[in-house]
Formats: sequence, structure tokens, C-alpha cells
Amino acid sequence: MLLGMIALGGATRLTGSGLSIMEWAPLSGIMPPLTHAQWEHLFALYQQIPQYRLEHEGFGLSGFQHIFWLEWFHRFWGRMMSIVLTVGLVFFAVTGALRPAMIARLLLFFVLGALQGAIGWFMVKSGFDPDSVAVAPAKLVLHLCFAFALYALILWTAFSVRWPAPIAIRPTQAAVWTRRLAIGTACVLAVTVMAGGFTAGTHAGFSFNTFPLMDGHLVPRGYDALRPLWRNWFQTIAAVQFDHRLLATLTALSVGATLLLGLRARLPQPVHAALVMLGWAVLVQYGLGVTTLLLVVPVWAGTVHQTFAAILLGVTLFVLHRLRGAAPQPLPIGNA
Repeated sequence: MLLGMIALGGATRLTGSGLSIMEWAPLSGIMPPLTHAQWEHLFALYQQIPQYRLEHEGFGLSGFQHIFWLEWFHRFWGRMMSIVLTVGLVFFAVTGALRPAMIARLLLFFVLGALQGAIGWFMVKSGFDPDSVAVAPAKLVLHLCFAFALYALILWTAFSVRWPAPIAIRPTQAAVWTRRLAIGTACVLAVTVMAGGFTAGTHAGFSFNTFPLMDGHLVPRGYDALRPLWRNWFQTIAAVQFDHRLLATLTALSVGATLLLGLRARLPQPVHAALVMLGWAVLVQYGLGVTTLLLVVPVWAGTVHQTFAAILLGVTLFVLHRLRGAAPQPLPIGNA
């Protein structure tokens, strides 16, 4: 469900639907408008923000309904997730299937999920600013990264329940370094996802739609247009897109290095299979990124690219979970 939520978030962003609901109603908002008067009221609210005047003026009530339903379903899906978690938690806690530590962890997930909803509204409100037609990029990145972090925590918990015991791995130097490279890959991937959020938030994907060069240059013109230099990494379209490309390439190379070393390390078959899966996943994601860029970010491609980023993160976590047995063991006290 959380993976579906990430996909819905991408579609909502790409269609400009996120600002169509201007009221924060966690409980009553579960019901959509049921009368013509209610639709007219919500449409009148939407007509007050700059996005309507600058991008959608004149598209009528039917056009508003089209973008409204996607945002409403996005929020409805979040509410359904909270119900599924609550019902499951209560049932398994009452039947004694959960230990106290797991109950506490699931309660934490519930709190984090509620916080993610609040962050989403915090992001949406930034789009109501008189000088803006979209949400603030930094707040969009915060919302995206929090969703990926929650997804990672839940997935790691699921892996640990399904496979509680680490796979026995000979602690060779190659095995230990494979695990270290996998950890490094996960870190690079996390930064790449963050850079992708800024690419989406600044609409940088709609420029420099060539690959591998950017309008004939390896490093695009205007990369360092702002001072100090670091501002370009978050505000200049040329720099934002170049950084995302560079980080994506570093992620692919890091996965390749992890895969090659892991295959040489003669790891157990389940670990070997997970590494091969990671290799295929990063190739698919890299291809989706290039395709999205060359097609100038159609909604379907951008949504699939964002969703598969979460899948790639999940596969990376799966590899790390499989490699738990390769963690270097502490020396006995007598030999320290």
C-alpha cells in the first residue's frame, strides 16, 4: 500500500492535482463532495490560488473535478493505510501474535504515518503562496524522503520477521567488502532519490532533454549561475538535473562494483540471487530515468520512474538484509 501511495504521489505531482483540495480535514475529508453546491464551494476555493489563474483558468468545474479526484484518492489511500495498520495491530496484539517490542515498533509506524500526512499538508500549503504555482521544492523533497524512509523501515521489519536468522556467510575479506559496498550503494541511492526530488520540485526534467550530453555539453552552461555555489544544487535547473544524472550514474556504478565483488566472493546462493536482482533493478531504473528525460516527462513515465526508485531501494535493502551474516565479527577479548 505504501508503494502504491508513492506512485499516487508521483501522479498527483505530475498532473498538478496536489493543490486542488485546499482544506485539511483528516476525518471529514474521507467523504468526497456529494452535491453540486459542495463542488462549487471547493472550486471557488481553488480559483483563489495562483495555480488556477496562471495554469488552469477557464477549465471549468469538470476540469477541476478531474484533478480533484486524483488528489482525493491520494489522501483516501493514506487513510486506508492507517486503518489497515490499526486493525492489524489491534488484532494481532489481542491474539498474542506480537511481542511488546513489535507492538511498539508498529505504533511508531502509525505515528510516523500520521506525521507524514501532516508533512504532506505542510507541503501543499506552500503552493498557496501568492507568488507560486507549485509547492516549494524543499518541502516536496521532505515529503518524498519521509515516505521513502517509512517505506524502508516497514520493509526492513518485514524482512526481519520473514527471515529472522542471518544467512551463514564465510567472513572472508571479499564478503565483508561486498557488504560495505552495499551499504555505500544504499547511501548513494538515498542521496540520488533526494536529488530526484529536487529535480521534480524545480521541474528540471523539462529542460536539457538530451542524453548523455546536456545540450551538447557534459557539464551544462549555467551550472554555477548562483553564488554561493551550493545554491545551484537546489535552485538552478542545469545544476539540479546534472547532479541527479551524476548521482544516478554513481549509483549504477556502485551497484555494478558490489555485484562484481559479490560474485567473486562465492557467497551463498540466496545472497547471489539478491545481488543479481539488484543489478537488473538498477539497469531498469536507469533506463526509466533516461526514457522519462527524452520523452520530456510524460505523466506515466515520471510516475513509473518514481515508483521504481522505491522498488530499487527495496531491492537494495533486501541485499543488505541477506548480507547481515557478512558483518565483521569482533575479536575475542583474549586476542584483542
